Amino acid sequence: MPKMKTKSSAAKRFTVTSNGKIKRNKAYHSHELSKMGQKAGRLAGTTLVSDADAPRIKRMLPYSG
Repeated sequence: MPKMKTKSSAAKRFTVTSNGKIKRNKAYHSHELSKMGQKAGRLAGTTLVSDADAPRIKRMLPYSG
């Protein structure tokens, strides 16, 4: 049986933690940050993907663990 292909777009956006959860980046933190308030800048960063979306993303990343 041939190897399954990883969706490269998902591989660029998500990482799998050691516990098997999926980590993602929050939006609105790439450019034009001077217009953003300080609180919004602090809140941007990484978070975990919701449990409802995790199985779909894990199918896109077959060899991530």
